[in-house]
Amino acid sequence: MATVTDAVILAGGRGTRMLPATLYTPKEAMSLLDTPILHHLIWEAAGAGATRVHLVLSPRKAKLLSDAFSDERRFNDQVRPDLPRSALTPQVDGMEIVIHLQSRPGGVGDAISTVLHDLNGPFLVLLGDVLLIKDHMGPHELGPSNASEASMKLVQRFEQTGLPCVGISPVSKEDVCKYGVAKLKGDRVESIIEKPDPTQSPSHLVLCGRYILPENTSEILELYPENEYGELQSIALLNHLIKYGGLEAVKLDRYQMYDSGDPLSWLKSQVDHALRREDFGDDIRAWLSGCIGV
Repeated sequence: MATVTDAVILAGGRGTRMLPATLYTPKEAMSLLDTPILHHLIWEAAGAGATRVHLVLSPRKAKLLSDAFSDERRFNDQVRPDLPRSALTPQVDGMEIVIHLQSRPGGVGDAISTVLHDLNGPFLVLLGDVLLIKDHMGPHELGPSNASEASMKLVQRFEQTGLPCVGISPVSKEDVCKYGVAKLKGDRVESIIEKPDPTQSPSHLVLCGRYILPENTSEILELYPENEYGELQSIALLNHLIKYGGLEAVKLDRYQMYDSGDPLSWLKSQVDHALRREDFGDDIRAWLSGCIGV
């Protein structure tokens, strides 16, 4: 069976819901308290066995992030000696980071298509504005060796079944309208409905930004052109996989899903993560109690 060595991080969107913050900082580079989202994602991909990470960026984001992905070491050992050097760079030993430009935002399927010519075999996809975290640590402990294992769960399932996979996570009934919702039969996805009305939703399990897609993804996408399907092209791709061969669902309900797509979601993510951190939890809990008079 082919192994998964390529990971694709999709970060080409304009981030309009996060304006004006994204005038200066791509939403994928924002920090969850003290560690940038992209650090978490690259470390997660490395932990899942990827040796090449393909980062899909808009031309503007590529300019904003060019220094971060250069080989130049920005800080010597005298700067923040309390932190491991791995906390200060997205680079991982033994991993290649390849930048791809998405000239215009065209949805997930279009973003994936910009990379397909440079991939070998089945590949992992991570959405650049979604974190999945089980162990809530700070930069003193974080790094490739302590990364989220969410993507690894998908790789393990793929190695067992040989079938493409999607990560799914539970959300509240009110929030299903923000996501693609999966209807399951056992561990297989029966169908995916994009942003359903909560009263019509087949479940409260949603796609959470982690996928393993097959080697022939390029051929499948040609059946569902972006100029016809628009941002639903990726849903058409997944429904094709469901119909022809099967699509595995990997439940990631033990992970907190943090979304930097809009200000309120990101604020909730910051607070939730802070409360779960050993180094911040007590202080932030006491401060919040004072704020709300509890």
